[in-house]
Amino acid sequence: MTESSDPATPAAFSYPGHGPNARIGIAICHGFTGSPLSILPWAEYLAERGFAVSVPLLPGHGTDWQDLARTGWADWHGAFEKAYLELAGRTDACFVAGLSMGGAIALLTASRHSTAGVAVVNPGLSFYDRRVRIIGLLKYFKRTTIPIEEENPTAAPTRDGDYSRTPLAAVHQLKRLFASALRGLPRITAPVLVFKSRNDVVVPPTSLAMLKARLGTARTGTRTGKGSLETVLLENSGHVATLDVDAPEIFAASARFFQTHADTHPGSTPSTQASSVISSEKQ
Repeated sequence: MTESSDPATPAAFSYPGHGPNARIGIAICHGFTGSPLSILPWAEYLAERGFAVSVPLLPGHGTDWQDLARTGWADWHGAFEKAYLELAGRTDACFVAGLSMGGAIALLTASRHSTAGVAVVNPGLSFYDRRVRIIGLLKYFKRTTIPIEEENPTAAPTRDGDYSRTPLAAVHQLKRLFASALRGLPRITAPVLVFKSRNDVVVPPTSLAMLKARLGTARTGTRTGKGSLETVLLENSGHVATLDVDAPEIFAASARFFQTHADTHPGSTPSTQASSVISSEKQ
């Protein structure tokens, strides 16, 4: 079911699906400095219910922070987009999903392709630290910083590699990814399900506020009739909620979301408009 024989090793995960739900694809993206291990229980839950699931390991992840510093946001999004397109090509309705930065990547993908829907957990679109405004300059004077850590975390720990430091070059790339995802929000017309932890010290509330304000507003300046936005507040979990107390709620509610909207999605071949857009935004 997974590409790794060791469940504790960061690796891509894929499952072809079985039964009636095999026609429904779900591509899930992990977060910044994380790996598929942070969303593996979610992926396995969906696979057990017959959905076709794909979770790529993003470039620069699952190894060490030096490797991450050599990659960019277009590399991360490109790896996920490739996984989505492959899965969409063999399913009738294909969804995108993600955790944290993976939520931004999922939303960006939905803005460029005809996804059946989007399910994101604590999606990142903004930062708490105001110094990120000058990160493009700061990265030349300070190579790394200490990663954000939650006090008394309740989520299960994972061994994602050596990310004891966070390269500021990668944070700069993260900022650019968020900017691209924000620009794409008005183009999204697919239904969106957002899970938001009340106790999230990594992603600020402004991320959800911007998502609500900009989602699907491209044509009229107001929310289009095609899409919908549903928000589920998680009372008992921190940032990595897919490994935390509220994980069962996320798994069950997202499965219902996928099943419901797959039944109303007119299966179609995903568009290929993203290639030129990505190329223009790499610089």
